[in-house]
Amino acid sequence: MAQPLSIRNVSARYGATTVLKDLSLEVAEGELVSLLGASGCGKTTTLRLVAGFLEPSAGEIRLGARDLTRLPAHRRDIGLVFQNYALFPHLDVASNVSYGLKQRGVDKAERERRTSAMLERVGLSAFAGRMPAALSGGQKQRVALARALVIEPPLLMFDEPLSNLDAKLRVDMRVEIRALQRANGTTALYVTHDQEEAFSISDRVAIMRDGRILQLDRPEVLYSRPVDSFVARFVGFENLVPMTVHERRERDVVARTADGGTLRLDPERLGAIPDRFVLATRPEGLGVETGEGEGLPADLGLRTYLGRAYQYQCGTAAGPLLANGALDRPLEPGTRARLVPRLEQCAILPASA
Repeated sequence: MAQPLSIRNVSARYGATTVLKDLSLEVAEGELVSLLGASGCGKTTTLRLVAGFLEPSAGEIRLGARDLTRLPAHRRDIGLVFQNYALFPHLDVASNVSYGLKQRGVDKAERERRTSAMLERVGLSAFAGRMPAALSGGQKQRVALARALVIEPPLLMFDEPLSNLDAKLRVDMRVEIRALQRANGTTALYVTHDQEEAFSISDRVAIMRDGRILQLDRPEVLYSRPVDSFVARFVGFENLVPMTVHERRERDVVARTADGGTLRLDPERLGAIPDRFVLATRPEGLGVETGEGEGLPADLGLRTYLGRAYQYQCGTAAGPLLANGALDRPLEPGTRARLVPRLEQCAILPASA
């Protein structure tokens, strides 16, 4: 039966190096939470701590009512899916899937029943007698998933499970993993460096850096409302423009850039706007206009055709920015233009971020 996972004020070291710093995370029963970040951010260390492969230097890890903090790995009853599949090469598919049940003392008839049902669920009934060497990457990953699920663990953990698969198979497998996790109601912790993968598969995502969680939220919130410039850049806000409030009016706020660019911003759409802030946008969140009017002054540089728009590298007082212009009005490099934010695609960040 699925159980909630609680990681409270956990720190960890490798030798003299601290890799996790007072990290806390709560995963609700039946929830799938992804740890997302670049190599070295601490996501795999977190998984290793929960699995029992590493002991924390401080803090507590609980699964339901059980304290896992110092419990040996083999007594934690956690399902694990690795990027290299970790199948036994000398055992056929059915034997690989049933291995965990055998280790737990489940009788033969029950092992066969549960193994058969799980192989049918992952679409591998016809492969029960095959050896791992005769399987494709996607089939091996389904065997690894079936082996982890068949023991009906209270917690299922994934360590970069799709990184060895090609692009289309990764998409197919993440759909399968999510469907199986939901069908079983299993609590899951998923480690990946792939933003699209994390956003597509998770109830919530934790973005990590230097052993800490910077933001934990639903994918939709992370994508549209990052808390700081690191998270913003991580989720694709390539343009960060420092601004200062010039005037607060009844329905909007007038803000300016260092070179006098002026924008009218709607607090109802953007949230609270402090006196000094950073306006964050993706390239598609900046339109390109010519002539007089509001906007960020820019000199257009290299133009790139994207199919749906032209993208321009733009020189501004805030530094280089990327903006998308209309296909029916291609503009030449050197053109003086205005960059006009599409407010529904913008975020307000603190100036210190």
